[in-house]
Order: sequence, then structure tokens, then C-alpha cells
Amino acid sequence: MQLITEVYAMTMEDSLLQRYGPLLSMAQLATVLDRSPDGLRISLRATNKWTQRINKARLKIGRRIYFRTSQIADVLSDESLYGTGN
Repeated sequence: MQLITEVYAMTMEDSLLQRYGPLLSMAQLATVLDRSPDGLRISLRATNKWTQRINKARLKIGRRIYFRTSQIADVLSDESLYGTGN
């Protein structure tokens, strides 16, 4: 009997979902992006392609701000955003 193993490469979305769940808090997103929460808040006020995509993932529940993990993974996986200065 031959043992078959499947190699499973974790995607960015799988990794973020496993670690944080379906919603990221502002502090968690700041950690993922290696920024301080205050620095991230300031950055998200800018109007450029990157911040527009991050802000589309925003979800307000009561007074708290969350970001949809799957949409954040899409933004982070989009190679067209790298090196553009945006």
C-alpha cells in the first residue's frame, strides 16, 4: 500500500484567517503591516490606491473598526501595489 501525501501551501488568506479569524482589529492589522496602530490610522486617511483598498475592507461594528481578513489578504497578495509608491 502506497502512502499518498498532499503538499498544502498555505495562502496569505489561509494564514491570516487561521491566526486572526474573519475580522482584523485595527491593532491586529497594524501588527500584520508592521506599523503602530496610530501610524496606521494616519496612513489610512491618505487617498491612494493602497489605502482605498484597505478602507473598502473596513467594517464598523458599534464604535469599533474591523477589517475583513479575506479582503486584506487580497490587498497584500496584489503584486501590482508593490513598488509603485502608492
